[in-house]
Amino acid sequence: MTDSIIKTIDIAAPIERVWDALTDHVQFGTWFRVALDQPFAIGQPSTGQMTYPGYEAYRWQARVVAIEPMTRFAYEWPATGGDKALMESGVPVPEWTLVEFVLEPIDGGTRLTVTESGFDAVPEPRRTNVMRDNDGGWAEQVKNIRDHVTG
Repeated sequence: MTDSIIKTIDIAAPIERVWDALTDHVQFGTWFRVALDQPFAIGQPSTGQMTYPGYEAYRWQARVVAIEPMTRFAYEWPATGGDKALMESGVPVPEWTLVEFVLEPIDGGTRLTVTESGFDAVPEPRRTNVMRDNDGGWAEQVKNIRDHVTG
């Protein structure tokens, strides 16, 4: 089994616009559907409230690990995979995965590659479920950011 989920999308928008949508916490919240409590800062926690339909009762938490202007934005977050029972349990999830957004200029816009890695640390059978759920989630989220920056 692979340890990573990788999604790539070409966006007909300048790299600066895509970068802002990734790293401005208000814009990020709009397309990701989360109301974040504070701006992103390296080494700092990111917290908020999910606004995605069906997940409004759940808190967002992450740790920002990289902000490399116009190139790479990365954070770690708990490996819950949208498991509502796990999120409702209040039990801290010891396994976190790394989410990286890498931008590359291309003719006519920007190529965005999203990679989530670190699933090998998640025990089975939860690993398979988290990877399946997050794979579907990232397929939707890359379209959401594309629509946000081109709409």
